[in-house]
Amino acid sequence: MKINEEQLNHLLNQMTLDEKIAQCIQLAPNFYEGSKEKGDVTGPMAKLGISEELVQNSGSLIGATGAKEMIRIQETYLKNNRLKIPLLFMADIVHGCKTIFPIPLAIGCSWDLELAEKSAEIAALEASVSGIHVTFAPMVDLVRDPRWGRVMESTGEDPYLNSKFAKAFVRGFQGSDLEEDPYRVAACVKHFAGYGAVEGGREYNTVDMSERQLREYYLPAYKAAIDEGAQMLMSSFNTVNGIPATGNRKLLRDLLRDEWGFEGVVISDWGSVMELIPHGVAADEADAAYKAISAGIDIEMMSSAYVKNLSSLVENKMVDEALIDEAVLRILRLKSKLGLFEHPYRGADEELEKRIMMSEYYRHVSHELAVKSIVLLQNKNGILPLQKGKKIAIIGPFAKSHDLLGPWSWLGSKEDAISLYDGLKEKAGAHSLLYAEGCGIDTGTEEQLKDAIKITNKADIILLALGESSEMSGEAASRADIRLPQVQMDLMKLLKRADKPMIAVLFNGRPLDLRDVVEVTNAILEAWFPGTEGGAAIADLLFGDKNPSAKLSMSFPYSVGQIPVYYNHFRTGRPQNALPKVEKYVSKYLDIPNDPLFPFGFGLSYTTFSYGNARLSDQTMNVGTSLTISVDVTNDGEVPGEEIVQLYIQDVVGEVVRPVKELKDFKKVLLYPGETKSISFTITEEKLRYHHSDLQYKSDHGAFIAYIGPNSRDVQALSFQLIQ
Repeated sequence: MKINEEQLNHLLNQMTLDEKIAQCIQLAPNFYEGSKEKGDVTGPMAKLGISEELVQNSGSLIGATGAKEMIRIQETYLKNNRLKIPLLFMADIVHGCKTIFPIPLAIGCSWDLELAEKSAEIAALEASVSGIHVTFAPMVDLVRDPRWGRVMESTGEDPYLNSKFAKAFVRGFQGSDLEEDPYRVAACVKHFAGYGAVEGGREYNTVDMSERQLREYYLPAYKAAIDEGAQMLMSSFNTVNGIPATGNRKLLRDLLRDEWGFEGVVISDWGSVMELIPHGVAADEADAAYKAISAGIDIEMMSSAYVKNLSSLVENKMVDEALIDEAVLRILRLKSKLGLFEHPYRGADEELEKRIMMSEYYRHVSHELAVKSIVLLQNKNGILPLQKGKKIAIIGPFAKSHDLLGPWSWLGSKEDAISLYDGLKEKAGAHSLLYAEGCGIDTGTEEQLKDAIKITNKADIILLALGESSEMSGEAASRADIRLPQVQMDLMKLLKRADKPMIAVLFNGRPLDLRDVVEVTNAILEAWFPGTEGGAAIADLLFGDKNPSAKLSMSFPYSVGQIPVYYNHFRTGRPQNALPKVEKYVSKYLDIPNDPLFPFGFGLSYTTFSYGNARLSDQTMNVGTSLTISVDVTNDGEVPGEEIVQLYIQDVVGEVVRPVKELKDFKKVLLYPGETKSISFTITEEKLRYHHSDLQYKSDHGAFIAYIGPNSRDVQALSFQLIQ
């Protein structure tokens, strides 16, 4: 029988203050009896001041997995817990649990919301049978700086596209009935807020922006995830309007709770409550605890400010116990929504865990999503797809590497990943392949180079497998130089001397500076970290069994000096092309172009699509009506292909400066050779709204331009008016 609100309040009233505080902490597995680490609280973590009694009343655990261990920990915990309140088990299930899907940035390039949702559903199923109740995902931070390693965890630079993916991931993780479906997990959206804008792209660094900028670009995806029903939210490490998010009352109470109506649980990021001290906004641990609980942090992750100080803060009337009661009640409600009071082991099932992990169907979905996420950036003279029967020299540190899962692939095993070499061997046969490593990720030898040169002399085509190791992106992996490591560049330029067709397949977690790669190679396939089925998916694309359809969800810079570079930038008073006779005194660089190397929304196909003249249903609209913009798209090539048709809008005259264009809608269309389809979008007044200087979210009457095309750069423009 479901525990109701009255029973939850009754349970809360039975708890001592120390028991309440314990519910507000999250600990690692080594504190708990029944874990693989044997519940040792006397080791390195003892400095947190965690007693055995507190462990037996703590609210949640981070980082354990496996049905057997989870059941054992929960069973032991409940035997010793006075009120029989079950533990919550949480983990970072970001882009797969055991079956690993492409990194989220790659998934963003698929523009495929259904497959994204399916990937989260599969991740939730594998996680739940392993005993996990909550995933720290989706990460919906808007990202504009590829130097930041965690861009791989986001779906890109656009607030509209990120919001769509945020909703899809939440639906996939949580389903429609979290309590009744034991094979779903609660979603924890992160990192609130603005973490993607860290200065210099440096991890854990400062964020400083206006509230209008925050609301217009960085907040929409968080709001979308919450509107979709995300049960938890994680605060970010960074500052927001000068105050670290973990101690930011305006952010967590005024905006999140009061304005948005969020009723779920808020958790700090790892140790971030104590980090209020080095941030310089808390004098000591007691002050950090005071500011975090006052701001609205319900659970402190892996630090001890609450444990050591909340009790005395209440006794000294610095903190009202009602604040702690609110936090605990939210935690108890989440446990109730997950059905843990009735079913404390929830979906944990050893036998099912053994049966379903990495099932054939799950791998099939991973394969399909990888195919849809890999972007064809260059294809000079139609060198791709490859023709079978040709001798291929496959060279580079990723040729036989299984490091294809990328960061945050927690339970994924590299050994399970299909390498590029194995994928090609399955497709074309070992007799077609010649292999040499050429170099390592960032080191090389003369012997490796000699081996590479030797096989290129016997080959028809050179296939380079280059990129970053998984440790070079993700958390705490910021890079100032986002080119390929020099040893890989040297290898590529050396092999160019063979004067044979050269194709680069890139494995990486961020947009890179690819100028040299563009100049030297005939084709570039951006594979990202493609997941468990990566090598097989790439082979399908290289040989044309699948046709690339992915489009970039984050711009690739021409040079690191442009960063941040993004498509929806503001207009300036001296735009580069506005005054053709003026060569210098306009907004431009002296040494590089303004535009990115590859723009947002860009991606090639093995076929070509032509766009007819776009049409508007009318030249004017008012608040109560809408317009339709249409365009005929034709497949002019010889193979079927999927095109992502994109709609952008520019507000010509705003109350504040408006971007050059903003994505407002998109549609995917499959076209067979010679086939034409008419693609239509509806433009409503709602699509024209933005945050004004007083933060009101509304539209302006006046002129607008609608842009329609295959990417953010190559578009047709049509003008219309919004009138009274």
